[in-house]
Amino acid sequence: MKTGIYYLNILELLNKILAFFLILILALFLGGIYGIIHDQITYFFSEEYYTKFKFAQFGLENWGLGQNIGTNNLPEIKLQNPRFGVSIIGFLSTWWVGLIIGIFLGLIAFINRNGREMIIIVLKAILITISIALIFGLFGLLYGKLFLVNNNPNWFLPEHLENRAAFIMVGSMHNFSYLGGFLGMCFGAYSIIRTKRKHKIKN
Repeated sequence: MKTGIYYLNILELLNKILAFFLILILALFLGGIYGIIHDQITYFFSEEYYTKFKFAQFGLENWGLGQNIGTNNLPEIKLQNPRFGVSIIGFLSTWWVGLIIGIFLGLIAFINRNGREMIIIVLKAILITISIALIFGLFGLLYGKLFLVNNNPNWFLPEHLENRAAFIMVGSMHNFSYLGGFLGMCFGAYSIIRTKRKHKIKN
């Protein structure tokens, strides 16, 4: 009898471990998708943030996607399909954040009874995290417009900007999004623990 219980516990643990690795893959993917959506929004507000900063930072002109029509000191990357370039940058900028969130929330989710519960609860927690990150990002856009545009933030600002205000607003949105991601992860962790407590009360 004890042997049967032992093997059952081992199977449950293996099931949770499998669920954990599946969570990591899903979190990585969702993190990247969030980055794509986020950067498509910011590109709408400031194309220069990408053409005069991000495209060069990621070296997209070396990927055969376009060329530098500026100089080495003041690059301006013109892509054949800039929206596609924005999507690449969005994914590359956030997939690793999604992975970190997945690891953190996935480990906490081991308190659940089985792998299926882990996946469902963590996906809900990730959606909470993404929602809070997006809300904070939009708040950052507004904060940048109200408080940073007329000041001199200690950031990298290309000298050849035509719309400095929009560049600063988008930079603020990016910074606030990372802060929102961290806070969202904390709320996501709380939601996992809270759900577990509810299950205990019902049982």
